[in-house]
Amino acid sequence: MGKEQQMIEYMVQDLVEMLTEAQNIEYDKAMRILYDSEVYEKLLDIETGLYRESPSYVYGLLQDELNFGHIVQAEV
Repeated sequence: MGKEQQMIEYMVQDLVEMLTEAQNIEYDKAMRILYDSEVYEKLLDIETGLYRESPSYVYGLLQDELNFGHIVQAEV
């Protein structure tokens, strides 16, 4: 397993934990939510570099997607 893949795995674990705690849902349901998300697709794409961000930043993107139906990124 490469370094990037390992970082993605850790990120997935952190995001699922954050979902279970924030939404008071079962681990399996949190995994399904994450795996069905656009954020997860982008996380798997090494080119986006999303795996290098902090779990809280990526969780914020996931929350935006769940609330608004798409990823919302602030203009810089």
